[in-house]
Amino acid sequence: MTVSLLWFRRDLRISDHPALLAACEVATSVLPVFVLDPRLLRVDRPRSRRLVASVRALADALEGRLVVRAGDPVEVIPDLAREVGADTVHVTRETTPFGRRRDAVVEAALGRDHRRLIATGTPYAAGPGLVVTRGGAPHRVFTPFAKAWRAHGSPPPAPPPQRIPWFDGDVGGVALPAVPPSGRSGGVAGELAARQSWLDFLAGGRLGHYSRDRDRPDLDATSRMSIPLKYGEIHPRTLLTDIASHPDGGTTGAATFVTQLAWREFYADVLWHWPDSAWQDLRPELTRMAYDSGPETDRLVEAWRQGRTGYPIVDAGMRQLLAEGWMHNRLRMVTASFLTKDLHVWWPVGARHFLDHLLDGDIASNNHGWQWLAGTGTDAAPYVRVFNPVRQGRRFDPDGDHVRRWVPELAHVPGAAVHEPWDHENGYDHGYPRRVVDHDDERREALARYELVRR
Repeated sequence: MTVSLLWFRRDLRISDHPALLAACEVATSVLPVFVLDPRLLRVDRPRSRRLVASVRALADALEGRLVVRAGDPVEVIPDLAREVGADTVHVTRETTPFGRRRDAVVEAALGRDHRRLIATGTPYAAGPGLVVTRGGAPHRVFTPFAKAWRAHGSPPPAPPPQRIPWFDGDVGGVALPAVPPSGRSGGVAGELAARQSWLDFLAGGRLGHYSRDRDRPDLDATSRMSIPLKYGEIHPRTLLTDIASHPDGGTTGAATFVTQLAWREFYADVLWHWPDSAWQDLRPELTRMAYDSGPETDRLVEAWRQGRTGYPIVDAGMRQLLAEGWMHNRLRMVTASFLTKDLHVWWPVGARHFLDHLLDGDIASNNHGWQWLAGTGTDAAPYVRVFNPVRQGRRFDPDGDHVRRWVPELAHVPGAAVHEPWDHENGYDHGYPRRVVDHDDERREALARYELVRR
């Protein structure tokens, strides 16, 4: 009997799983394993709690066959392979800087035992590094990347194995940690729930209207697939294949949805080529930008974190983040612009806060999205893009419903007037805070700082 380990990480599903197919092809028995790495698991964080819920759903789907071990994978994986006599360890290829470093160390440790780490597939439709310019260079701008990405295409979903020969020996493990109750669950975890949520999105007609409604936080118009994609409960290949065969697959809405998937792929590709861009400005010419710090800035940042800036659409987004572990993408842009351009704070401060609270917190998409708003990343547009929070609120929450939901102090203010409580005679009657800064003044200050670094 030959044994392979299948080490689950960002691929917590059974269907459309190339690494599972590869493990079945070379072994007569496959042992599924998940490692609770203390560097990645903090049960006080929403992402960790959601990860545990997803692993638990996978364990249920595998009917108790999943072995859970705790510790550093560089020790846990070789020890388990030695214990069961596995010659190969199969994984989905990792693409983040941390994951690549970890896998290189694990591969070396296995090699000393004459065992192999075999990486198959990626969490993306096109593996990072594959979509390049005609000259073979990586893309730094989204639009040409998206065009090349669409032309590159992706393989169809991996077929299910004819038979999965799960290991049936007695292998000990540890229990998954207890997760404290929280409203920030992101819905039911697991592959089956992700698949059903996606089918409900398609059946509900939201794909065809996606281009029209996706920027409206007051509407239930998005798929929220960012959370299942984060944990690999569903693969983007599956989404693309379903869209292509859907009656609305040829609509502008479907094309816009695919473009959003392309953004996810683009940011993963940028991180692959420039790993330092996870926490550093990608555009070196803006590294001299002046940012604020000190006690007063700390007070303003805390007001932003708690959703008490005095700008209703900003505060609604930040309060939704704290309550749900999720925020509408339009509001991610509005709140990021406010921190970086109105409060003049370097983007990693906001990126870390988002990663601390977002269930779908992905370092490539999150951190490069922040750089895009800050004007220091892949954005081909100028730094001078500064979101006006009042205009954004009036345009994308035209009746004020989203603000009134998350900012109860303004529930009495009717319609679009909720976006400017300072102009309503009773706007501050229920304790809503005054504006911490004047947007027009801070916009001028942001542009003045930009002019200084351009010289």
